[in-house]
Amino acid sequence: MPSANPSPGAARQRIWALAWPIILSNITVPLLGLVDTAVVGHLPDSRYLAGVTLGATLFGFLYWGFGFLRMGTTGLTSQALGREDDTAVRHLLGQSLLMAGAIGALLILFSRPLVALGLWLLDGSETASALAAEYAHIRILSAPAVLANYAILGWFLGQQNSRVTLSILVLTNAVNIALDLLFVVGLGMTSDGVAWATVIADYTALAFGLWLVTRQLRLLEGRFLRDRLLALSAYAELFRVNANLFVRTLGLLFAMAFFTSRGAVQGDTVLAANAVLLQFIMLTSYALDGFAHAAEALTGRSVGRRRWDEFATTVRGAAGFSLATAAAASLAFALGGEALIALLTGLPEVRATAATYLPWMVVMPLIAVWSYLLDGVFIGATAIREMRNSIFAGLAVYLPAWWLTQALLPQDLTNHGLWLAFTLFTLVRSATLAAYYRYHRRTRWRDTPDQGRLHSGL
Repeated sequence: MPSANPSPGAARQRIWALAWPIILSNITVPLLGLVDTAVVGHLPDSRYLAGVTLGATLFGFLYWGFGFLRMGTTGLTSQALGREDDTAVRHLLGQSLLMAGAIGALLILFSRPLVALGLWLLDGSETASALAAEYAHIRILSAPAVLANYAILGWFLGQQNSRVTLSILVLTNAVNIALDLLFVVGLGMTSDGVAWATVIADYTALAFGLWLVTRQLRLLEGRFLRDRLLALSAYAELFRVNANLFVRTLGLLFAMAFFTSRGAVQGDTVLAANAVLLQFIMLTSYALDGFAHAAEALTGRSVGRRRWDEFATTVRGAAGFSLATAAAASLAFALGGEALIALLTGLPEVRATAATYLPWMVVMPLIAVWSYLLDGVFIGATAIREMRNSIFAGLAVYLPAWWLTQALLPQDLTNHGLWLAFTLFTLVRSATLAAYYRYHRRTRWRDTPDQGRLHSGL
């Protein structure tokens, strides 16, 4: 007989056990950026810092676009785990790794036009762009490792092992920081040293991840089958999930890039102030992502088991953590937002401008929390078309709202109009996902009469 539905307290314990390593690993990400900036920023010429900043921004957007290799693998693996299908769990890893290797190889093959296009879009100075190109042509060599690491992290998270995420990211950042210091401070290299440090760190992480994978595979029944790995037909579900995730991510990237570009045309001070406030959103996301990722793994397992009572308990537990975190963030921004702005910038005009738009940061966590949480739920349920559609719905409001505010508001309020449009984008995304969730809970994500009798022991 299936196990009983876990109590709310037990569900919260499982969510927290999965979430805290992810939250902690997220905190390590900005640490690496700070070290890169500090190391290169102490070189005698600022052009090296500009080059590394441009190059790192380019790869941030590039690799984020292939984040589906993590998300899609998590959702499908967690469902296979719920079905107790070790063969599917094993082959999802193999398929995702092969896909990551193929995409990584293509990125290297087409690196010159990709780097040229990316740097043209970023529109840096000629000197900074030249150094960024040198950085990028080295950094692109790690593409297969970065994408394979996405697949490995997604696979382990789908099996409710988030501590692997923490161990791999800590190792990556530790090796990267040590090599930054060795190459730049010790050997006198410049932006090329930072790039090589990252490449070596990424392949070190891949080697460690593959070692962890071999240990985990020993616990799974079965073996790899040639036709499951090499036949295109075997990739149908993975392609379906990942294609929709890719489109969804492109839409999200467009929304962020559009926000940045529309702020830039209002001048350097507004651009800098918006960048500071976007860091508030990033800070909030570090915690909310932890609970969303926990929801991915746990709801996916429930979907695989067809245990909708367990599914609902998990969503309620994750929602409780997420709402508490969002409320705490809003309160912190309301009470200490100006002090946080002062920590992020010492420029008086940027501080004053950012403080003007601080109220948007107070309301944003309470609106965005639902998009974070429900993204995790929908990834676990592999309801990816709904996630894609929520982006389209958000953009359909975002762009007209921005145009109207720019046309109707006086010049000194146009950046408020931009923040209003971006907030509406987030609100519509959250509302769309919530509507889909309510609909699926009434139709697809619920027990049939036979399942209800089975779960009650009848």
